[in-house]
Amino acid sequence: MPDIRQSKRLSNLYHVTLDELIEFDIDVKEIEQIIENTSEKTEQKIDWTSVWGKKYPVLTTYQEKVDINEYIMKIMELLDSLKTAYGYHDLDAMLVLKDILSHAWNGY
Repeated sequence: MPDIRQSKRLSNLYHVTLDELIEFDIDVKEIEQIIENTSEKTEQKIDWTSVWGKKYPVLTTYQEKVDINEYIMKIMELLDSLKTAYGYHDLDAMLVLKDILSHAWNGY
């Protein structure tokens, strides 16, 4: 553990506050940097269902049970509503809807 002088030097070296240095979570910072540096072309090559399915197997099996078309129609209505009401483009509407779903999941 660095002493306060070493901590101050480290915070200056990495251009972060002492609070940020103490709370630094390498995994979160690395993930944030990777996301920022990933091109759209690279993102399109990733099979996100397969990747997340390794952690959450339901993502690779639900298609056999769920009437996907029923949910697609409902989701398309929500996306169209966001595009019409707020002038969002397709991607922006999807990101907003995803964020709203996250709020709902977390008990907004």
